[in-house]
Amino acid sequence: MGKKNILITGAAGFIGYHISRKLIAEGFYVCGLDNLNDYYEVDLKEERLKKTQNFSEAHKNRWKFIKGDLQDKKLLEKIFKDYKPSIVINLAAQAGVRYSITNPSAYINSNIVGFGNLLECCRDFKIENLLYASSSSVYGGNTKTPFKETDSTNHPISLYAATKRSNELMAHTYSHLYNIPSIGLRFFTVYGPWGRPDMAPMIFAKAILTREPIKVFNKGYMSRSFTYINDVIEIIYKLINKPATPNSNFDRNNPDPSTSWNNHRIFNLGNENTIELLEFIQLLENELGIKSLRNYEDMQPGDVQNTSADCSSLKDWIGEFKYTSAKIGIEHFINWYKDYYKY
Repeated sequence: MGKKNILITGAAGFIGYHISRKLIAEGFYVCGLDNLNDYYEVDLKEERLKKTQNFSEAHKNRWKFIKGDLQDKKLLEKIFKDYKPSIVINLAAQAGVRYSITNPSAYINSNIVGFGNLLECCRDFKIENLLYASSSSVYGGNTKTPFKETDSTNHPISLYAATKRSNELMAHTYSHLYNIPSIGLRFFTVYGPWGRPDMAPMIFAKAILTREPIKVFNKGYMSRSFTYINDVIEIIYKLINKPATPNSNFDRNNPDPSTSWNNHRIFNLGNENTIELLEFIQLLENELGIKSLRNYEDMQPGDVQNTSADCSSLKDWIGEFKYTSAKIGIEHFINWYKDYYKY
């Protein structure tokens, strides 16, 4: 495939930053869009953008950044008209499970209205491939693990999860009506350098280094598919070159919710080697050389006890791939964290 123009929304975010650099290095021309909201520290987002700009200057200036919001449809239309992206990677969203409990309107506006505007532009400008971020949170109250894309997602337990499931349904509809190849990626607890400060690895690292107690919810009886950022980026890159196609064996009498008769697919994207939360904390302690203080608390509203990814469908689609071990991933993460925050 030739090196086409790619639009990345949420380009100042954690995954957006890393995939932008990857695509620039691979010779693509990347337009990044982000509204730089203050859900978490804007300085971190701006530093990511600065590093991406510097990286681009060393790679033939294949990068353009535009500050803007998916809710601004006129701006989106202008970007599509001027930049003519063939591929869209939508990582822009109001993130966070717990924030959705107290600020629901932010999720409706960004994740529903904004995504709808993006789909309209993809329709009008004949996009060749749409990749969009969903979340493992769509599995909601399910207790059978590992989660598989064919499992029910009809019982979300946070508005964030509900908006992500809505995105999957909206994308499927646009694929059916307007023949837009689209792939939804259900991310499982992505971590690593330049990560989000509102997520557990960053919260735990800061607490351990400042000798503050860690809040360990559900008394520590939790597990996660902690997924290292580099693994995520390599998989997204492979999917750029393999857009969704119809499932020729799709049975409408017994429909598979992860595929379709049209160009739409849904894949789990997570480390299949699930680890216990307390083990993850232990690995952080080992790398930092500091014992954590812990307050064991009850489960938070909107949270789930265990997540575990079955990625067999993704492997069938793009081939086998390797996972970075939690030990190695945490080593890289802590090295970055101590450098960035000057510990």
